[in-house]
Amino acid sequence: MTIKLTKNELRNQQTRLSQFERYLPTLQLKKAMLQFEVSLILLDLQKLKEEFGQLRSQVEAFSHFFTEKVACNLMQYADILLVKKTYENIAGVEIPIFEKVVFREPEYFLFDAPVWTDRATELVRNLVTGREKINVAEEKRRALEKELREVSIRVNLFEKILIPRSRDNIKKIRIFLGDQQLAAVAQAKVAKRKIALRREAS
Repeated sequence: MTIKLTKNELRNQQTRLSQFERYLPTLQLKKAMLQFEVSLILLDLQKLKEEFGQLRSQVEAFSHFFTEKVACNLMQYADILLVKKTYENIAGVEIPIFEKVVFREPEYFLFDAPVWTDRATELVRNLVTGREKINVAEEKRRALEKELREVSIRVNLFEKILIPRSRDNIKKIRIFLGDQQLAAVAQAKVAKRKIALRREAS
């Protein structure tokens, strides 16, 4: 892209450079905050997956009860009605926060249910809740990583293209204007000398 080698263009380029240099630290700060948040959510995910593994082991240890023929369908205890989430803004990104899983209440007669039903319900629901916590955390991770990629692109654009290009343009214009000024001074000296010679000749 060609630029005009004028004083007006020099002012425009200086204004642009000033804006870029003022905005860059804000972008860099946002990038650092997002990197920190991404590292936190990755740790959270690791912890949630470990907890889920423990919950699954508990359910598996209890699984022989699930094969018993009983009057009620045990899988209905894990039927999700709603996963409640709230949202908060982190570094300009709307992030989901897990609240709780609301389960559909099964219909059964208390006397038809085996004695271990309450414990089985607790285990299965804990397992499903653990899975939903992971799903929400993954959603959070994806949102943060997407924003981090976009901010990183903008930081690179400012650092590697826009700011260096403005500085180069300013340098180019200054050199051109400086050369023009030197040429004008030289022309003025030549004109002065010619005037002085004419006076002497007359």
